[in-house]
Amino acid sequence: MLFVLVLVGIFVFTGPSTPPGPIERPGPPGTGPLTIVSMGDSTLSGEGAGSYTVDTNGANGDWCHRSPNATVEKTDVPGIVEKVNLACSGAPAAQVGLGDTRQWTEPSQAGQLAELVKTHRVAAVVVAVGANDDPHFSQLISQCFQAWFVSGNAPCRTTIAPTWQQRVDAMVPKVVSALGDIKTVLARAGYEPEDYQLVLQSYAAPIGPGIPANLQNLNGCPFRTEDLLWVVNEGVPVLSRGLASAAAQAGARFLDLSRAGLGHEACSGGADPSTEWFSRLTLQLNDLADADRAGHAIQESFHPNANGHAQFGRCLTEFLATSGPAAACLKGQDGNLHPAAAVTAG
Repeated sequence: MLFVLVLVGIFVFTGPSTPPGPIERPGPPGTGPLTIVSMGDSTLSGEGAGSYTVDTNGANGDWCHRSPNATVEKTDVPGIVEKVNLACSGAPAAQVGLGDTRQWTEPSQAGQLAELVKTHRVAAVVVAVGANDDPHFSQLISQCFQAWFVSGNAPCRTTIAPTWQQRVDAMVPKVVSALGDIKTVLARAGYEPEDYQLVLQSYAAPIGPGIPANLQNLNGCPFRTEDLLWVVNEGVPVLSRGLASAAAQAGARFLDLSRAGLGHEACSGGADPSTEWFSRLTLQLNDLADADRAGHAIQESFHPNANGHAQFGRCLTEFLATSGPAAACLKGQDGNLHPAAAVTAG
């Protein structure tokens, strides 16, 4: 009887043998500096922010227009040592993902990420992609400009609006595939999902209806008022909802920028453009004299400028410090962008 009691006591006070708990990982695997990476198209490459790197400003046909003023360069995440910008102006989802698609001579961005993780520990990847696929957002802006320029043309929204939702729907699986390729690259390098953050951000409306009449022309923003209203109230919100769906399907976090530029769109500042976060109609006159550059003379137009990228970088920094699946960049009482808990793409 005493022997049984001793055994029970040993079991009660020591418990059954259990394997050790999971070892807490120290973060991304591998060696090298802790790094944040941006991937995607012009809204992250830095188009419109100026001071483009020499190798992406037309050299050997590379017009990716990466800028030291781009969003990723304006982040300030504790522990992050390096910031790497792989985004390329005009990039479609296929070039962001794995494969043979090139953009302005540059190969797959996911392929470039695979090389980067050999020497860097990637803690966060932020992606902006999709607008150059079925929605062709830059062409939309061009169509709206043409509608203003030719007085007999109907407003651009009359031709774009009827198929806009279908075009956004067709884009979604392409974005999901690109995000999946990024996750595949990191998994192959030994990354677990908890080792890094993957963020898909949407697009801010670069133009809006609050343009003074004296700038609603070639002096700055040549668009019809009814088209400006459609871009802000329907075009950009529908695109953002599509991207929110893509992020959810791919298991990525989502940062909604659809309302981030309200009150700071191109030309909204009137005589004082310093309050604007987007470039106005911009013509590089010197490029017109060079046959190789003439086709890119207005490439910077209606993209986030350096002020806009600084604001987006601020909001992204704060979002990365949170744990929620999604947020929206909205202007706070201090006049700066901050992530709001609820997505407000509609």
